[in-house]
Parts: sequence; C-alpha cells; structure tokens
Amino acid sequence: MCNVNRLASAAGLVFATLLVTAPLSHSLEKQPVSVYHARRVALGAKLHGGVAVLFAAEEAQLDFMPYRQDEDFYYLTGWDEPGAALMIVASAPEAQTPRTYKEILFLPTRDLRLEKYTGAKLDAASPGVAETAGVDAVQPMTELAGVLNGLIAADRSLGRNVWTQPEAPQARDLLGFTAATLGKDENTVAGRDVTKPVAELRVVKDLGELALIRKGTEASIRAQRVMMKAAKPGVTERALAGKMMEAWMEGGCERPAYAPIVGSGINSTTLHYSENTRTLEDGDVLLVDAACEYSMYASDITRTIPVNGHFTDRQREIYNIVLGAQQAAINAFVAGKSKINDRDRKDPDSLDTVAYNYINTHGKSLKGEPLGQYWLHGLGHMMGIDVHDPSEYPAVLKPGMVFTIEPGVYIPEEKIGVRIECDFLVGEDGKLIDLDAALPHTAEDLEAAMRAR
Repeated sequence: MCNVNRLASAAGLVFATLLVTAPLSHSLEKQPVSVYHARRVALGAKLHGGVAVLFAAEEAQLDFMPYRQDEDFYYLTGWDEPGAALMIVASAPEAQTPRTYKEILFLPTRDLRLEKYTGAKLDAASPGVAETAGVDAVQPMTELAGVLNGLIAADRSLGRNVWTQPEAPQARDLLGFTAATLGKDENTVAGRDVTKPVAELRVVKDLGELALIRKGTEASIRAQRVMMKAAKPGVTERALAGKMMEAWMEGGCERPAYAPIVGSGINSTTLHYSENTRTLEDGDVLLVDAACEYSMYASDITRTIPVNGHFTDRQREIYNIVLGAQQAAINAFVAGKSKINDRDRKDPDSLDTVAYNYINTHGKSLKGEPLGQYWLHGLGHMMGIDVHDPSEYPAVLKPGMVFTIEPGVYIPEEKIGVRIECDFLVGEDGKLIDLDAALPHTAEDLEAAMRAR
C-alpha cells in the first residue's frame, strides 16, 4: 500500500489521473477471482430463490488498528476495501417474476481528500473495476436500496426471503428503509441470517485456503521458536509477546490472530490471560498461546515451557498427561465419525470424551483427586478466516476441515497451567495432518529447543 499512498499524496492533475488509472497494490495474498465467484454461486444455491445482501466492514476507528474485512464478505469476494456491499440474487425460474442468478458489488462514493491519508480506493466509475473485483456488475452504493426495492416490488414474496448479516447495522437500516419505500410496515421485509449458509461453505477449506493457513502456521512456528530461545528468568511476558510479533511481521503476516497469551507462573492457569505484565521467575512454567494471521487466515498454537529450561518432576508429570490426552484424541480419530467440542464428554465418538477420560485417569491433584476437574474448556474448534471459524458443535470432522486439538490442565494452587495446542487438517484420505509437526511437542524436545539459544 506504500506506493498507493505516495501516489495519493501527489497534487493536481497528476494526482487525479493516477487515482483513476493506477492499479491498487494489495498486501493480502488472494486466490483467483474465479474462486470467489464460485463461492457466491454456491451461496446463491442455498438461498431458496432469495436475495442476499452482505456489507463490508467499516474503516477502523483508531489509526493504530489496521483495516480488517468482514470475514464472510471477504470469503465471498476477496475484497479488502471498506464500505462496500454485495448483493446475490438467486435463480428463481418459478417465481412470480422469474429471476436468473445475478451478483452486484456496490461501492461507496469516494472521498478524494480522505484518500490522501488512507490511500486510493475504487468506485463504480473506476475503469475495469468489475474485472478487478471479479463480479458480474459494479454499481454505486446509492443504487442499493433502489435495486432491492425493485426486486421486491416485482415479487412481494421476496420480501420474506432477504438474507443479511443480523448484527450489521447497515443491514437493519436497509431492511427498514426498503419496507418504508414499499409503503408497508417493517415486517414487509424480514431478514434471514445469511451467516449460517456461508458458515456451511466455509467449514471445508479449498486448496488455496489451506496454502494460506500453512503460511500463517509456518510463521507462527518460527515465532514460537523465537519465544523459546528468549524465555528466561527476568524477561517480561510482554517482551516475549513483542518478539513474537516481530517474527510474525517478518514472516509476512499482517496481525496476530488473537490477543497473545503469555502467562507465567499463576498466570498460566488463567485461560485467556492477555495482560502480559508479569516478569518471568525461576521455576515458573510459561504458557504461550500465540499465533498470527496470514492474508486473513489464522493459525492457533500453544506451547508450555519451563522458564529456566528444565521442567520439575511435577511440571513434567502434568505436561506428559496433557500431551498423552492430545495423543489419545489423535489415535482415536476417524474421519466422518469423530466429533470435536462436545462439552458433555459422554459421546464415545467425541474426541473430547477420549481426551477427558485420559486426563481423568492419569495423575492426581495434591488432594488425591482426579485431574479432570482442572480441564475447563473444549478440546478444540474449527479454524480458518476466524481463529474460531463458525460451525455447529459438536462438529463431525471430515476431509478438508481444519481444527485444533488443545487439551489443558490448570491447577492454580500449584501455579501450573499446561496447554498443548496444535492445528490439524483432515486430509483427503481421511488421515490427520499435524500442521505444527515442525514445532517441538514433547517435554524433552521443548527443553532441547530452549537450550539452542
């Protein structure tokens, strides 16, 4: 984006000409536009003859927060500019007024003065914008309400089959305004939740998505190794988070996939601890749940290490129990049958059940009680554009799905928290692929990695 910003700061005729003609420089690595078009067509087939309208994320409010596109909008378009809207009109040959599939990207009116600060944007009048976006048509945002009004006016039943993002204020405003333009009450246009059919499409990753996830995972692995070499008594949690951030940026990642969790000592027992303010002490365990996002796709990795480079006997015992639970889940996996994130932990096909039973039958608390009470969360979750990609849980795991396996034991009275989290892909052959295989897993390998300073 740096070249675009320099162009946008030029003056006079040169500035105006370059804004119209210069191609945008995108920092994100994207798939071919045909991939996004195929996803839109697939969504259209799920709309039951309806129409979907999705809105892009707005510009970040604080200038230290880089822009991040709405996940569903990006999945369907690959478009990473703010303020846009996408309309998909599903084929409905038997409707009152027959409709054929149609897609329109609506772009907001440009603010040339603001673009001197934020960089050049495209609008509906930009040359070749439809080809750049890979959509059938591009129109000004000012036409969106009129287009939707015309569709419903031609077939009033369509008003009950409009699919939108339920949490987007723009969607609520559009539905209310459209109802008003039709001269009816607000129930004339009832929005249906478009995020659900999109989630069904997102749950299985294509080859392009997997390539991006792997790149994010590789950068996250490098950062975890940096952390392992830098961790020692006297170092602050925040300093380690900063070193990992530097490694992510050097690896081409745009941001952390979530707030880094760097918890030492008692902080290792707080699941989503993110203050990162404590100084590491000799004898601590250090739980680091931190990974990055590459071109909108997340990774999610946790490792637990001894701050001084050597686990105590008790720390090693707890670590090996957690690692054993993860391995038990891996060994039990059967594609198309195994489930993830089953909080009841009673279903024999649930990997949560397998891992919980392992933890609950290995080792004891200081009071001689089973350790199952110290595991406080699900075994894993789907991963993709979101670090917690949407899914219906418990989810049956099938080829093309990417998910985490992350058992943990957290014992505050001993100041020992251990979580081991790896990202897995279900291969086309139904076998699990550990995307973090290059990162140490065992206690011995972690200690060896720390010695290689």
